Amino acid sequence: MEVFLANINHLESVSVIFNQYRIFYNQASNIEAAKEFLEERFKNKDSVVFAANDNGELVGFTQLYPSFSSVSMKRVWILNDLYVKESYRRKGVANLLMSAAEEYAKESGAVRVILATQISNIAAQKLYEVRDYIKNEEFYHYTLRLQ
Repeated sequence: MEVFLANINHLESVSVIFNQYRIFYNQASNIEAAKEFLEERFKNKDSVVFAANDNGELVGFTQLYPSFSSVSMKRVWILNDLYVKESYRRKGVANLLMSAAEEYAKESGAVRVILATQISNIAAQKLYEVRDYIKNEEFYHYTLRLQ
């Protein structure tokens, strides 16, 4: 298993697994839109994508988006997406992807990595807690849907 920092040269293969991720979250399959979205992220350097490769097959990915903390005046990374193909779950792939993302965040001088997960996603919550992520009970997080 190899985890690598993906770039525009990996657009085709990353788009396929990104599309699978969106399907997992009940979105309609749209490989062309997935490709366009990721191409824009790569070209604009809006995000960082790590992918897991098993013998030439992408089996998982994580995507980080940059943000900042005004209080600490440091970078923050938002771990927005983490996906592993079902046949590779519970085999350490998510741990490898998170380790790569966390190391990248440390190297960039970030003060923290933040993430959110669905309340019903118990498996993800266990993974995050084992990796020392703390459920924040000091803040409420609100969302304004614009579309």
